[in-house]
Amino acid sequence: MKERHLGRSGLLVSRLGLGTMTWGQDTDPDEAAAQLVAFVEAGGTLVDTADVYTGGVSERILGHLLRETVDRDGLVIATKAAIRPNGRYDGSRRHLLRALDASLDRMDLDHVDLWQLHVYDPATPLEETLSALDEAVASGRTRYVGVSNYAGWQVAKAAAWQRAWPGRAPVVSAQLEYSLLRRDIEREVVPAVLDAGAGLLPWSPLGRGVLTGKYRTGIPAGSRAAAPHFAEFVQPYLDEECARIVESVVTAAEGLGRSPLAVALAWVRDREGVAAPIVGARTAAQLGAILESEDVTLPTEIRGALDDVSDTATGSP
Repeated sequence: MKERHLGRSGLLVSRLGLGTMTWGQDTDPDEAAAQLVAFVEAGGTLVDTADVYTGGVSERILGHLLRETVDRDGLVIATKAAIRPNGRYDGSRRHLLRALDASLDRMDLDHVDLWQLHVYDPATPLEETLSALDEAVASGRTRYVGVSNYAGWQVAKAAAWQRAWPGRAPVVSAQLEYSLLRRDIEREVVPAVLDAGAGLLPWSPLGRGVLTGKYRTGIPAGSRAAAPHFAEFVQPYLDEECARIVESVVTAAEGLGRSPLAVALAWVRDREGVAAPIVGARTAAQLGAILESEDVTLPTEIRGALDDVSDTATGSP
């Protein structure tokens, strides 16, 4: 798997990241191990988790696998904080640093490579939130810092604040939802991220699974849309407008002799500013299909056609 720099930083990451949001719920430890081994064998390095994923179980599973199954030194471990277990946003210095220490404890690590603010907390002054990033880097608990789910002005403000004084930790990444079904970040967030010199880490690059084509004729048993805890997450992308975009992806895939998954993933992977889409799979078999997309590069005419058909996807469908 090829590598890219994360924004203008010196940090190299595989151009596909492994997401672990389902580890400990839909993905049991054995499947998680199989996924991580397959990902590493394919040359993947970026593994993304968060303190709230499955109540911390995701981090615990990852930590066990880093000790027992794969070489931690070859991986870029990323986690997030700023959401309490009850769902409340908390960007206070107190909460963030305690959350980072708890993450390190769950993973049995002395540091992570990338620590990200999971959400923007409007109740806490941004300069206080960012001071926690500086402390985390200065103390050696993380090597780089980033943001997640920030609006364009929030990315710009955070990046500018961090650049204003020497010694502050620069914002090197921004993790946001981005796919052929969700292109609204192109209006303001992408320009802000590019100006900040950060790298984009798209989450849900397959449109919450819809761009694989699995929902074209209904909701398959065992799919996320059929699961009570994920149905509302997928439902917004099952309307007629999204179906039209999915059909265009399927047509392109048929013409190229590739899967719709590979076409949709290659489209977002090679957008300007993207460092690595974060993909999540329930099983190792699903991840295997994702990893097969590595050698897919879309012809200019196909990319242009997909750009045109999806240019109305400027918000949640």
